[in-house]
Amino acid sequence: MKKIHNKKKDIPIQIATFVAKFPAMIDTNANVLLIYTGGTIGMVENPETGALEPFNFSHLRSNMPEIKRLNFNVDTQLFDPPIDSSDVSLEKWRQMVHVIEEHYDRYDGFVILHGTDTMAYTASALSFMLENLTKPVILTGSQLPIGKLRTDGKENLITALEIAADKDADGYPVVPELCIYMQNLLMRGNRTTKVNADNFSAFNSPNYPCLAETGLDIRYNHRFILPPDYNLPVCFNYKMDRNMVIMKLFPGISREAVRAHLTVPGLRGVVLEAYGTGNSPINPWFMDMMHEAVARGIVVVNVTQCLYGSVEMHRYENGQRLEKIGVISGYDITTEAALAKLMILFGQGKTPAEVNRLMPVALRGELTVRGLANR
Repeated sequence: MKKIHNKKKDIPIQIATFVAKFPAMIDTNANVLLIYTGGTIGMVENPETGALEPFNFSHLRSNMPEIKRLNFNVDTQLFDPPIDSSDVSLEKWRQMVHVIEEHYDRYDGFVILHGTDTMAYTASALSFMLENLTKPVILTGSQLPIGKLRTDGKENLITALEIAADKDADGYPVVPELCIYMQNLLMRGNRTTKVNADNFSAFNSPNYPCLAETGLDIRYNHRFILPPDYNLPVCFNYKMDRNMVIMKLFPGISREAVRAHLTVPGLRGVVLEAYGTGNSPINPWFMDMMHEAVARGIVVVNVTQCLYGSVEMHRYENGQRLEKIGVISGYDITTEAALAKLMILFGQGKTPAEVNRLMPVALRGELTVRGLANR
């Protein structure tokens, strides 16, 4: 194993190579890049202290004897030091995207090992940073370290690699999307949210079908997979605007709390987590504050606090009032995806009017309008 530095970002990265084999549909000439950024999956327990420590990927074979049965090429890159998922930032996302851009032409697919706590945020952000993606980028991780006897990491890692290498009869990737694979489910990344801190089934895609389910075989749901335009190049978007807030409504929310959210210096966008189908209080002071924020050019996107369902502001008077003052419906978009989308659109230099127009439009399959997939 040797250590190199990323030339543009000066990211210390360790590189190793091993060979992987999967059954029939896998292209044995495929090349997959495995990027370890951090997270529980890549940790081992120190026998003396019991503390979890970063896993040395040079010992991957000893912890995963299954690799000996694999037969397509997998190169690995290790971020050094590894990133605790709680410390993920816009800069870390840019580093991940840069690794993919730097190696995009050399590999058929990419697997990113990532901590589960912020994986849905990363998946949403990367889905917007990678425009017209033509190859699989699969995020996965585990709830238990890969060295534990009962770990979920081995199956998650092996299957994510298989999906990243899988091609159709014409030689195109089966899933050219940014996805999360966890516990037998392949989900569109910007449709996911973490729903369980204790179980192996940590993620859900509440408002969009899974792209694949695994058992004895991998069963792809082909009609739900977004096809790219292979005549266009992939675009790597690095510019993001961090001047956003998430404001979750609750009964009894004070004027001071709302004012604190809406008067953050430099604020550009607000993800408003409203009740049910997009309802909020209609107290005059609340509506006045929201109206003033919108009038200042702040984009307010209405998302539901519910795990399932969609914002329909026209259904009740409270929602209608938000709509009248210029709050934008997020339909069934997740909070994570709404935040990432605001960051990338403002980062691209869009005006508030342009962002208002684009937020209800599915750019990466991140939302559904009126019950129909916006493909």
